Amino acid sequence: MPNNESAHILPVAPLSLAVMDSCREFGEKVDRRIAEIRSLSRFTASQDFSALSFRGYLRDSYLLPLRTPRFGTGESKGQLMESVRGADLYIISDVTNHSMTYTVCGMQNHYSPDDHFQDMKRIIGAARTAERITVIMPFLYESRQHKRSKRESLDCAMNLEELCNMGIHNIITFDAHDPRVQNAIPLKGFDNFMPTLQFLEALFSHVKDLAIDKDHLMIISPDEGAMGRSIYFANNLSVDMGMFYKRRDYSTVVNGRNPIVAHEFLGASVKGKTVIIVDDMIASGESMLDTARELKERGAERVIVCCTFGLFTEGLQKFDDFHAKGWLDYVITTNLNYRPAEIFTKPWYIEADLSGLTGDIIHQLNHDSTISYILNPTAKIQELIRRYTASEEL
Repeated sequence: MPNNESAHILPVAPLSLAVMDSCREFGEKVDRRIAEIRSLSRFTASQDFSALSFRGYLRDSYLLPLRTPRFGTGESKGQLMESVRGADLYIISDVTNHSMTYTVCGMQNHYSPDDHFQDMKRIIGAARTAERITVIMPFLYESRQHKRSKRESLDCAMNLEELCNMGIHNIITFDAHDPRVQNAIPLKGFDNFMPTLQFLEALFSHVKDLAIDKDHLMIISPDEGAMGRSIYFANNLSVDMGMFYKRRDYSTVVNGRNPIVAHEFLGASVKGKTVIIVDDMIASGESMLDTARELKERGAERVIVCCTFGLFTEGLQKFDDFHAKGWLDYVITTNLNYRPAEIFTKPWYIEADLSGLTGDIIHQLNHDSTISYILNPTAKIQELIRRYTASEEL
């Protein structure tokens, strides 16, 4: 539940959620979470909601009706079906949802991240009377193009600046590919949340026989970029960590990147251990699957993958094949981005639900209350581990 400090702070303004069609199901779960928090909190029980300061505070839903219709040329516009004058508006968008389509001159196009980002900007443009606007992009748009190498565009930084120039108050994202990109907007809010607690909740709920000690469990970073995530994971579980180093062929470019020549492992023996690979995303899955196979060939008993964003850009067949061959046991991703319906039928797939966390964040920020306990969930993680090792109900 949210921090009790919110019980002493008035809401900034009436809350409104602008959930884009790209993440409708997730946004509705967030909405239900906020309504539940407010109906059960001690703060609610102690207030007179006839006061002007609490207008619209207790509602069954905070969702704002909106549309982004397309013209025959593929051009679009943003429409709000209710006023947001004086509202504390939170816009939630999943820029990775490729399942949505629109028509251009009679031909069907699938939405790209560019399309989703433009639609979000249109809603921002239509919401100019809001008291303040916060953008929630679970997958940070263009986050993989976060640094410049030679003559390249610096897309992530440019897009963050564009949002801020439109009047955005704050940007919320999850497990940013490189959170240092926030340096592009030093005078604006940028909050980056990690799903470590939710990963462990999902893992402990589905795998009941984990031995959490250095002899039986190990955390693996698939490359040097995931070191920070893996260190935090390993320190909380009090186990060892290993790392793979990717040797790439920098003389060749395939699908926009340099192909991996080999994976070199640094760390203690994984023989007979359960290993958990921690990273921010699965795109094609090539690198992650190669890492899983390497670990199995080195004697790992079980390989479990924890990735915030399961993009699966080249489908699920390779994961089915690796699971069938015994090279991969489980893949845990969150519901922060679109996943194809067939993934929920896979025996190797586990979902970590982040809608409750997102609802808590929005509720706290609407009160201008601290979110430090959400940014640093170490105490909750330790309590969860204690209950799991004591075989208590989770």
